[in-house]
Amino acid sequence: MSILVFMKTNSVKDNRKVLFVLLTFFIISFLTNVLGALNPSATISFGLTETMAGFLPFSFFIAYGLMSIPAGIFLEKYGQRKMLISAFLLSFLGSALFVLIPVFEVFLFSLFTIGSGMAILQVVINPLLRVSGGEENYAFNSVLGQLCFGAAAFLSPYVYSIIVSGNTFPQFFSKNLDWVLMYAFFALLSLIMIFVVMLLNLSRTELKDDDKMGTVEVFKKLARNRIVVLYFLGIFAYVGVEQGISYWMSKFLQNYHGLDFETIGASAVGNFWGLMTIGGMVGLVLLKLFDSKRVLKVFTLITMCCLIAALFGSTNLSLYSFQACGFFMSVMYPIIISLALNSLDEHHGSFAGILMTGIMGGAVMQLLIGFISDHVSLKSAMMLNIIGLLFVFSIGIWAKPLISNKIIVK
Repeated sequence: MSILVFMKTNSVKDNRKVLFVLLTFFIISFLTNVLGALNPSATISFGLTETMAGFLPFSFFIAYGLMSIPAGIFLEKYGQRKMLISAFLLSFLGSALFVLIPVFEVFLFSLFTIGSGMAILQVVINPLLRVSGGEENYAFNSVLGQLCFGAAAFLSPYVYSIIVSGNTFPQFFSKNLDWVLMYAFFALLSLIMIFVVMLLNLSRTELKDDDKMGTVEVFKKLARNRIVVLYFLGIFAYVGVEQGISYWMSKFLQNYHGLDFETIGASAVGNFWGLMTIGGMVGLVLLKLFDSKRVLKVFTLITMCCLIAALFGSTNLSLYSFQACGFFMSVMYPIIISLALNSLDEHHGSFAGILMTGIMGGAVMQLLIGFISDHVSLKSAMMLNIIGLLFVFSIGIWAKPLISNKIIVK
């Protein structure tokens, strides 16, 4: 009887951890993917050039490049609870600081601080999900995590639109800074999550040796591996394009088609992420029917067609084509990650850390788009996304995984 009680109790605790991880995925996305909707508002409020506007996502995503590998090392040393509390504390402090001092320079620092917290969370919750939900359920739970991520990305721009377009909240700031209230909301969410972590019973997750971050020598060895470098560039290119479309689409629709960025533009950004979630579910079915490399190539080609239509089409075509890009980009990230990790037979933890640093592509691409936009045009600058998509397409050609995805019918 006592054994049965113990097993039942342990199962409940694990389910709670899974729910916590899913909630954390939601929070990460909610804080991350509002930047595209905020871009026009921040530009107007602070009188930014396009290059300066590019520093906003740069400050956020460069934190992934700097923090992902150290976070993995600290996770093994200090454990999950301390790392989770540190991550949400960084998010709280960054958000609260900007609310108290809403100026451009502080915004950049706050975004880097919040981004550092999100990078730490990404490193911590993936192994936690694997252990708490059981390895046999990891794929299913990962899909749930992506659905939560997509749902938050869909909702976040709509929350922004509600805050800035009505009289829902008291006017603590002048009209052109009312969007700063989003960061007051973020600070509150982060503070709540700190208390949730403190209340949650988190046992220390024991990783397999191959899942752990390796030594400096291991990283040097991987850095000399051509396959590792290519997949790093693949993640770099994908995240660069993902943010290069979602971050600039609202500004593009405002500049070239005169669409209101606080309502139509924000909705377009939200729908981009919503369609990405739906596309992910469709992708799950397709990956059971076709080889992942073929799915990657077809979806990438369609994304390029949608992007070209968005950049050069009429108002309605541009509005809906931008959003459609989200649907067809949905399979790219998971396919690139799976192809990458299935291309090496060792050091997967260290390799994953290197891949996560590739998220800094979301930082670099936005600076380039902003710079070219200031000197040529935003339309020309967003053609950089085509180059990134061409590299993603090439992965479907040269990738030679040791293990291919299992399909139902060959």
